[in-house]
Amino acid sequence: MSGRTVHGAILLLVIGNLLAMFSDIVVKLQGADVAVFQFVFLRLLVSVVLLLPLFAFIDRRVLLIGSGVHLLRAHIGMAAIVCMVIALTNLPLATANAVFYVAPILIMLLAVLVYGERLSGLSLLTVISGFAGVLLALRPVEFSWTAFTALGSAFALAVNALLVKKLPREHSPAHNLFLAQVYALPAALALALWEGKAWDFSLLAGATGSSVFILCYHLTVLIAYRHVDANRITGAEYTGLIWAVLFGWWWFNEVPDLWFAAGTALITGPLLLHGMVERRRRMAPSAAG
Repeated sequence: MSGRTVHGAILLLVIGNLLAMFSDIVVKLQGADVAVFQFVFLRLLVSVVLLLPLFAFIDRRVLLIGSGVHLLRAHIGMAAIVCMVIALTNLPLATANAVFYVAPILIMLLAVLVYGERLSGLSLLTVISGFAGVLLALRPVEFSWTAFTALGSAFALAVNALLVKKLPREHSPAHNLFLAQVYALPAALALALWEGKAWDFSLLAGATGSSVFILCYHLTVLIAYRHVDANRITGAEYTGLIWAVLFGWWWFNEVPDLWFAAGTALITGPLLLHGMVERRRRMAPSAAG
């Protein structure tokens, strides 16, 4: 594998995280009084429309295999979007994103409970440090229900990541992505109706922008990880936090303080170290050979 391929994949992830940040900015611009469920339904609806061309490449003979897992992931994913919208419209952009990065830490912890995996000493340190980082980034005096929605989004993302192992092997990534949007639509519509707010179709522009940017992010991730081992490039994902700090400062006049910096370091530092150690461990057998 050439260095040019690795550098290209890293560049794709940097661009992808920038696009994901644009999605976050679009969401944040909706304001704290946005009709959350209505916005989520419109975003899912736009995503389905945008993904419809992919349906031609889906094997219809296995379309409904594993529907139970797809339904579960779709609704957990919808819950993650709901929590994300609430967090982004109420918390500083960088703070919300810092908490979102707890998802990889939760994946480690949940893998122990769900799949019986064992935590190494470094993994345990990563978990403890990550949660300490959340406390510093949010600060107990600023804890509110909106802060917990950021944690809720991270938790939902972690659960969905673990459920990937349960997805049918016959389904392609495009198939999984398409069903994740389609299966969540009915519940999202029901919640939008239950919300009881008058329909505001001006939200459609924001929902479309957010959907386009996040789908483009997924595309960059699919391309990057298809050609390069994840452990060689996954550190580039953390550029998303840099984008969050920059755009939070420039666009929303949000200036991170030392508490945020310390908390972010505790969250991302051990994750990066863990990734480097895993990379060396996986490369050792090939080097020995």
